[in-house]
Amino acid sequence: MEHKTRKDIIHRFQVNFLAMSLLNTFPWDHLDEEIRNSNTSDIIEDILHKTCLHPICVKNPPSLKYRRRFLTELIKRQEKLSAEPLDILYEALGEVMCAQEEDLCFKTYLLPTGDAVSLAENVALISQGTTGLVTWEAALYLAEWTLENAHIFKNNLTKYIFSDCHQTVLQRLKDNITNCLANCDGVSVEELDWENVSDEQLQRIQANTIIAADVVYDPDIIACLVRLLSRLLNCKVEENHPDVYVASTVRNPQTYECFKKELERAGLRHVIMKDSVTQVFPYNRASTIEMIKIYV
Repeated sequence: MEHKTRKDIIHRFQVNFLAMSLLNTFPWDHLDEEIRNSNTSDIIEDILHKTCLHPICVKNPPSLKYRRRFLTELIKRQEKLSAEPLDILYEALGEVMCAQEEDLCFKTYLLPTGDAVSLAENVALISQGTTGLVTWEAALYLAEWTLENAHIFKNNLTKYIFSDCHQTVLQRLKDNITNCLANCDGVSVEELDWENVSDEQLQRIQANTIIAADVVYDPDIIACLVRLLSRLLNCKVEENHPDVYVASTVRNPQTYECFKKELERAGLRHVIMKDSVTQVFPYNRASTIEMIKIYV
């Protein structure tokens, strides 16, 4: 087992907890080893202050169910390896056991700069007829790629537009932008119906860089998506075609291949972005995630 310092262990617990990572991805074995070697469970109290009792969690908490399961596991480890009970642990569990679950929770991602981005999400993966109220893996991959390619956006963009066609998703986007940004100038949310969007709306948007994540998931919408991408690529900005980047988790290879064939039929070419992307956020990289650039 790779050696981890006490600081590393506490930090990994904090990063995973705030992002609501699966409990089996936490460094439990390293925690057990640290407790055995130090003959004290002080590290558990430190972890508690960096997770459930941290100001970020107090303001933007993960789901109640998640906090209950996390605290239950932490108590189990503490009781197994230490004879000293920690009242603060049981008090924290008692508080969440008495609370009532809500539909809304928060996932917080710690950036390399030290800043934290807290996103409000629905507890359920599918709610109100949409999957757009939660964050999916390809979006995190796209965010990591964006961090490494910030020049693409800094050099070319003066405004940022987030879009969807579902009214609840649009409102959630607005709420998250307001919650995350101290200054929202140049950032807006706009309804964009892939099938019914007008040429006037596309021309008004004047997009010179377009990014999308996890939009290739349903064979029934692929033709509509490709038609929109074709129209966007032909909306020139200062005589230049826009850049289009799409990140996808390939859950169904047939569906994804259908998307690529539809691009070809529409006269659109694509290239796979093969540059390695440093993982910043805690999520499952074992899934096949592919990033492509689409062009005419």
